Amino acid sequence: MDEVVLSAMAKWPTVPAVYGWLSLNRRGQWLIKGERIENPGMIAFIQRNYEHDNKGYWFFQNGPQRVFVDLEYTPLIVHMNECTTLVTHTDRRVRHVYHAWLDENGVLIIATEHGPAVVDDRDIEAFSAYITGPNGQRPGEDELLAAIERLQLGEKSDLNIRYGGNSVPLQPIRSREVPTHVGFNPRPRPSKQKSVCA
Repeated sequence: MDEVVLSAMAKWPTVPAVYGWLSLNRRGQWLIKGERIENPGMIAFIQRNYEHDNKGYWFFQNGPQRVFVDLEYTPLIVHMNECTTLVTHTDRRVRHVYHAWLDENGVLIIATEHGPAVVDDRDIEAFSAYITGPNGQRPGEDELLAAIERLQLGEKSDLNIRYGGNSVPLQPIRSREVPTHVGFNPRPRPSKQKSVCA
C-alpha cells in the first residue's frame, strides 16, 4: 500500500467503510456506481491499494477509508503481456498457478499467488499455449475442443495447465460455485451493527 494510505489509516482508524460504490468488471475495469473510471492516476492509485481481508472481501484502501468492491466475477483479471507472461489487472506478474477451472460458459479461472483470477477472454487463444494433454504435449484442435466441451458439461478431462514450472489439472466448475469454492465474497456487505456509507 502507499505510504500516505498507511499513515492515514494510523491517524484515523475508525472511518466507516463504504459498500456498493466501487465495482470491478470481467475485463479488469473499475466502475463507480456503474460508470467506468477513465482517469489513469485514479486507476493506478486504486490498484496499488487493492487488497483483501480474511473473510474474502476485496477492497480499495482509500486513505483511512476501506471501500469494498463488488465483483462481476473474480477479484483479479489476468492478461497475457508481450512476453506471454500472465499479469494481473493490477500489474502484478503471476509466477504460479495453483489450480485451474473452466466453467459452463467457457470462462477460465485460475488460483494464483495474488488471488483468484479470470483469464481475460481476449487472451484465451494466447493462453492456450499453456494447455497440455495427458502426455504433456499441446493437444490437437479437435481433442482440445472435445475436452473443453466435456468440462463445460461438468465432466473431467485430461487437460492440464502448465505454467511457472508446474502443471495443474484443468477441472470443471459451475460459475455459481466459484466464490465459495475459491474463497471470496463477490458482494461484500456490512453487518447490521456497522454504519453504512454509500
